[in-house]
Amino acid sequence: MATTNPATRPDTTRPSTKPSNPRFSSGPCAKPPTFSLDGLSDAALGRSHRAKIGKDKLAAAIDGTREILGVPADYRIGIVPASDTGAFEMAMWTMLGQRPVEMVAWESFGAGWVTDAIKQLKLDARVHEAEYGDIVDMAALDYDRDVCFTWNGTTSGVRMPDGAAIPADRDGLTLCDATSAAFAQDLPWDKLDVTTFSWQKVLGGEAAHGMLILSPRAVERLESYTPAWPLPKIFRLTKGGKLIEGIFKGETINTPSMLAVEDYLLALDWARSVGGLKGLMARADANANAIWDFCDGRDWIDNLATDPATRSNTSVCLKFTDPRIADPAAFAKAVAKRLESENVALDVGAYRDAPAGLRIWCGGTVETADIEAMLPWLDWAFAAEIDAQAQAA
Repeated sequence: MATTNPATRPDTTRPSTKPSNPRFSSGPCAKPPTFSLDGLSDAALGRSHRAKIGKDKLAAAIDGTREILGVPADYRIGIVPASDTGAFEMAMWTMLGQRPVEMVAWESFGAGWVTDAIKQLKLDARVHEAEYGDIVDMAALDYDRDVCFTWNGTTSGVRMPDGAAIPADRDGLTLCDATSAAFAQDLPWDKLDVTTFSWQKVLGGEAAHGMLILSPRAVERLESYTPAWPLPKIFRLTKGGKLIEGIFKGETINTPSMLAVEDYLLALDWARSVGGLKGLMARADANANAIWDFCDGRDWIDNLATDPATRSNTSVCLKFTDPRIADPAAFAKAVAKRLESENVALDVGAYRDAPAGLRIWCGGTVETADIEAMLPWLDWAFAAEIDAQAQAA
C-alpha cells in the first residue's frame, strides 16, 4: 500500500511527454507495435475459405496457435464464430449436462456463464462466487463434476495463480474461459479440458473469431454424450457421434474473415519475434509491474485484486482510495475523461458492472515505455480532479 502522507497530493504540473500509443483498451486491444496495414497485403481477399489458399491460411493460424501456446499435439484447436463468447457457449451447450456442474465466477463474464447454466440450460449446478477483487477457493470445488471458470477475470483484474488446485485424476471436465490470459499467462494444459479465447485480446487481433481448444477427454465427451436440448448448426461439433475433424483443420463452420485471419497470422509472426510465449509473458509482466510500483508509492490508488498472487498482468484494475472522493463512480469517470481528452490513455474506465475505478490493459502488445509515459498523467488527472471537486464544494 501507499506510504505517502494522506494529506499530500501529486504535482499538478501538466506532464510534457505523452505515450507514443495511448491505446490501453481491454478489448479490442492494442495492435502489435510493428503493425502496418501493408502487412495485410497477402490476405486471401475475394477467395473462398474452402479453396486451398484459404484452408492453408486457416491451418497456419491453428498451427501457429499450437506452436506459441505449447498446446499438446493430441489436443484439437478450432476456429469458431462469435469470438470467445461463441467458443465458450459452444462448449457449454455441447458438453454440459452429462454430470452436475460447478459454476465459478469472480467477475462479470464468469457471472454470465452462471446465468446461462442456470437459466438457459437449467443444469444441476452449484454456484461459487467471489466479490470483485477476490477469487473463489478453487481447491474447495468437486472436480468429479464439470467445472466452468475464467482463468483471468478481465473485468476484475483477478487471475488464477496456477492450476495446482485442479486434480489430475478428476472425473469431470474443466471448461476454462482464458480470453485475457492466453498469450500472457502460463496455462497448464494438463489441467484444462476446454479452453477458449479470442483474437482481439492479448495479440491485438480483430474481433468476431474465437478459438476452441479441446483435450482428448473433451473429445471423448463430445463423442459419447448427446445433450437433451437441440443444437443450432453453429454449435455442432459432431456428426454421427464422431467429432467433425475438419473444424480442427481449418474447415470453419461458417465463413471467416480472411482479412482477420491474415491479421492474426501477422500477430503470430510478431509474437515469434519477441520470443514467443515467454517473451509475451515478460512484456505483460513488465507493463503490470510498472503500474503496481506506481500504486505502491501513492496512498490514493490501489490494485482491485486483494491478493498480490492473483493480480492480473493483462487487465490491471485499479480503485481510488482517497477519503476525499465523495462519489467514486463520478470521480473515476472524470479522471478517465481527462486522460482521454489529453490523448494519453484511451478507454481506461472500469467495466460497467465492476467497481468504480480504472482498467489499464497491459498485454504484450503494449510497450512498457508507453505505460511509464502515461502514469505521470494519471498523477496529474487525479490532482486536477481533486481540485475540481474541492472547488465545486
